[in-house]
Order: sequence, then C-alpha cells, then structure tokens
Amino acid sequence: MEHIRRYQAELTAWRRDFHAHLEAGFEEHRTSALVAERLAAWGIEVHRGIGGTGVVGVLRSGRGNLAVGLRADTDALEMPEANDFPYRSTIPGKMHGCGHDGHTTMLLGAARYLAETKNFDGIVHFIFQPAEEGQGGAQAMVADGLFERFPCDSVYGLHNQPGMAVGHYGIRAGAMMAGCGFFDLDIHGRGGHGARPESTVNPVVCGAAVVSAFQSIVARNVAPNDTAVVSVTGFTAGTAYNVIPERVSLRGTVRAFRTGTMQLVEERMRALATSIASGFGATAELAFREVTVPVVNGAAQTALIADAAAAMVGEAHVDRQRIPAMGSEDFSYMLAERPGAYILVGNGTGEAGGCEVHNPRYDLNDAAIPYGAGILAAVVEKELPRG
Repeated sequence: MEHIRRYQAELTAWRRDFHAHLEAGFEEHRTSALVAERLAAWGIEVHRGIGGTGVVGVLRSGRGNLAVGLRADTDALEMPEANDFPYRSTIPGKMHGCGHDGHTTMLLGAARYLAETKNFDGIVHFIFQPAEEGQGGAQAMVADGLFERFPCDSVYGLHNQPGMAVGHYGIRAGAMMAGCGFFDLDIHGRGGHGARPESTVNPVVCGAAVVSAFQSIVARNVAPNDTAVVSVTGFTAGTAYNVIPERVSLRGTVRAFRTGTMQLVEERMRALATSIASGFGATAELAFREVTVPVVNGAAQTALIADAAAAMVGEAHVDRQRIPAMGSEDFSYMLAERPGAYILVGNGTGEAGGCEVHNPRYDLNDAAIPYGAGILAAVVEKELPRG
C-alpha cells in the first residue's frame, strides 16, 4: 500500500473523473477506453469488447503458468445524484451510487503496482466488467469466452463497505451474498364503475391479498435455519377515482443463499398468485427471472486473501466471519466458473464514508482506494510467489 500511496492523488483524480463522467451498463465506452489506455501505458496487454464493453488486461512475470483473475465492475446506476461536490454526476438521472468508480480505480492501482514491481511468478488477468447492476455483465463476459480466452486458476473481487472503518476488511468462506431474482406479476380482472363493484372483478383487492400472502412464504415455507427475503416493491393500478381497473401490476425482488430456496419461493409465489386470483375470479401471470446466483467463496481462496489482508493491516482489522449479506452481486457467475473469493473493503464511518450504497448522497471514500488496490495486489503476490 505504501507503494500505491505514491500515486494516491492521481488515483483520486481518476476516481472522481469516473464519478463525474459515468456510464450505465453496456454503455461504458469512455470508461473502457480510459482503462485500456492506462493499462497499455504500463505495458499490459489489452483486450477490449469482451462481453460488450468489458476490458481484460494481461500481465506476465517470470515463467509460471498459474493465472489469477482480478475483477472490478465499471457501470453506474440509473438514479439521480443529490450530492453537490464539484465532481458530481454530469449525466442527469445517473450516478455512481455503488462505488464502481472506486472499484475500477482500485483495480487500476493494483495493475500499475504489479506492472511496476512484477513481484510475482505467473499471469494476472485484470477483468474490468460492465453492467453489474442487474444487467448480466458477468454472464456476458463468461458467455463471450472469458475463461477460455483468459484461463484463471482463481478469481478475486471486492466491494466497498460503508459503515466499516477504512483499513478494515470483511469476508467469510461459503455463501457471502445472496442470489437475487426479480418478479413481475400481472393480475387481470374485470373493470367497471367504482359505484358498482358487484359487476366487476377488482384486481386491486386481489393484488392486495396477494401481497399479504407473499409475506407468508418465508415464515411458513422456508426452513427456520435457512434465509430468504420476499419484497414487493411496486404496485401499479388504476388512474381514476371512480374506475375499477382491468389490471394491476406488481413487481419486486427475492433473495436467498441457496438456489433451491430461490426455486421454492418462486413455486410458492406462483401457486399463491394463481389460487388467490382464481378465488377472486381473476387471473394471474407471474414472470420470474434470475438476476444472480449466490456469491460462494472458496475456503482456500478465502483464507488466502484474508491472510494477505491481515499481513497488511493486522489480524484485528480482518473480520473472517462476516455476516452474509442479502444484497447480490453478479461476480457470483465468475465464482461459479472458477474458485475464488469476494472481500469487503472498509469505506469509512460517519460522514467520511458511512452513507449506504444506492443512496443519492453516497460517495466512495478516496481514502479506501489504497486498501482496495493493495489487497488485490497482495493476493496476486501470495497466490503467485516468486521462486
């Protein structure tokens, strides 16, 4: 980290430039071009257009053939920014509300350090992934032959963690983050005048009953020692006070740490929606799609990156039994293909970095950049030691 801190000011400037000139999923053309330009300037072999706007840099040192993949996400969120600092988003309705600007910068910092020191024996693949925010960027890169073109014996990723002090890390072996599913439910009734409900089939009343029933799935169908979340996050119905509409639409998300649990929840949702709608004289159509599978860390890789973190900041600053998070992350699709681990990097507490991600006032704490870059570089040196 001390080596990386030599160019902390430059890394901070890059991160803030990414923050201001952001791009949403599969639109990261400027970001990818800047990443490719910087990698090439450090003598790193560059490949563009993987999975759309993805970039992979390849760096070799020594004679070793073992390869490590380091991944960062590059896309921004489709949400407005409420910050007023000079580098706030210049694109209305979009912002780097999850810190991917910082993750990209951290991987660039690690790439520069490794290119300058080459204190490893083997191959490093720097994977800059597009479209992490629910658009399947990891799947797109994998489907485009990521690991066939750039074979990796292990792969590592990270994420900033608001509320965790800078200089601290969190990780666990096994399920680290939940899988995610999105659902859309259309309920079709029979519209009519609000003063004559007996001549209608009110899909609003049916939809309200379905929302209540969905809340029973986790409590009554998921085992007590398992975990799942069902959240209805949207309910669209009607446009007039005195008109019972023909249709209502619901949408939401499901989270679970096991694929089998996700399938169970989907089955119960489908059965409840169909039966309740039938009881009201309506019909229901459920569309359920997988967004991510659970993030599952390999035991050996978890121990290795945790050891690398402890060597940098001390064992007391590494939480090796981090509580699993119900948030999701499509790095899971890379971990499903290759063994690896995903680690959390402290973003700070209070005003310095405690604002949660996906909040319009979130901003990555630049003080965390050397810790993110440092752990990515350190895991390479530990996986691929010289000699």
